Amino acid sequence: MSKSILIVEDESKLAKVLADYLEKDDFKTSHLINGDEVVDWVKRNKPDLILLDLMLPGANGKDICKEVRNFSAVPIIMVTAMIDEIDRLIGLELGADDYICKPFSPKEVVARVKAVLRRMDPDFINQADTDEFNIDHDAFSISIRGKKLDLTPVEFRMLEMFMSQPGRVYNRDQILNNVFDDGRIVLDRTVDTHIKNLRQKLKEAIPERDYIRSIYGIGYSFENA
Repeated sequence: MSKSILIVEDESKLAKVLADYLEKDDFKTSHLINGDEVVDWVKRNKPDLILLDLMLPGANGKDICKEVRNFSAVPIIMVTAMIDEIDRLIGLELGADDYICKPFSPKEVVARVKAVLRRMDPDFINQADTDEFNIDHDAFSISIRGKKLDLTPVEFRMLEMFMSQPGRVYNRDQILNNVFDDGRIVLDRTVDTHIKNLRQKLKEAIPERDYIRSIYGIGYSFENA
């Protein structure tokens, strides 16, 4: 059964593009422009996920998110053109499940929608192919779609950690504790360097995908979507 997505966006052309891309992936979409209409609409229609713009006519996205959380656990992805870190974090603290910053690729939005739905619903029909990655623990080797990745021991442990909980956001301290377990002193920028190298190797194997996502001011997550 198709999942229903509510797009709350006052830029009608942008909302139409998002709807077109989502519908190509077999989602059903609805569109609201005015923030004052959202809460009652959600109560009546119970969508499977809300794409919620931050700045709207009427009620703003933060107030809507907070009010919806009083009666529903529906996944909410905040959409914003504001790059201030505090606004992003406030959005998540209010109960949003994720955020996307404008400008963005519609394909990125579809991938993010699938990732959030998968975290909320393990039986989501569009879940990623579990055979995409193959881990050989004895050989410290990981292959993707049959292509063996040339990983260092640190990169192997890092990717293994990410793959164990897709969608989970790890901060740098958590990555350090999971990956560097030999007591060595490691700087934050060392983590970033390893992440950069791992991303590059994944990109060389599968150019059209970006598996490791940066969460600005927080850390990283693995999106097998």
